[in-house]
Amino acid sequence: MEQLELLRETLPEVARDIKLNLSSVLQPGLLTDPQRFGVAIASAHAAKSPKLIAALTQDARTAGVTDGVIEDAVAAAVLMAMNNVYYRFRHQIGKEVYSQKPARLRMNRLVAVKASKADFELMCLAVSAINGCEACVKAHEKTVLEAGLSEDQVHDAVRVAATIHAAGLAFTL
Repeated sequence: MEQLELLRETLPEVARDIKLNLSSVLQPGLLTDPQRFGVAIASAHAAKSPKLIAALTQDARTAGVTDGVIEDAVAAAVLMAMNNVYYRFRHQIGKEVYSQKPARLRMNRLVAVKASKADFELMCLAVSAINGCEACVKAHEKTVLEAGLSEDQVHDAVRVAATIHAAGLAFTL
């Protein structure tokens, strides 16, 4: 993670904890490289951080992560930008009338992933956590667990998302 490491060193002192967390949460562990980088890249897009997007994408390619995984990460961030607003509204308003109405929003990308369906769902879960959509977080968590991922992997993915989100903010300081 050469590019991210160079970028990490430029974080301001007020983000010292984030600087340390960037080193730890992105280390190999329970998440595979495609999962780790996919979640990180999707989270960087959700955080709207061009610096993080560029560094993570380059480091992912260096690590051998496929273009399909990178494309899935971008698609997860974009699709959840729409879905999280819509489903968060339905949940927050709490009126059954809205829950009964069809979304009529195209979501074909959910079933047309380039790499792993479970990994794509994990990326969607991470972005949904950043965007604060309880309904989407619950739905994607259920799907990834049913696909065979563990609660520890879900936990690690959300830790990555939280750290990337904070780093994105820190780079605007």
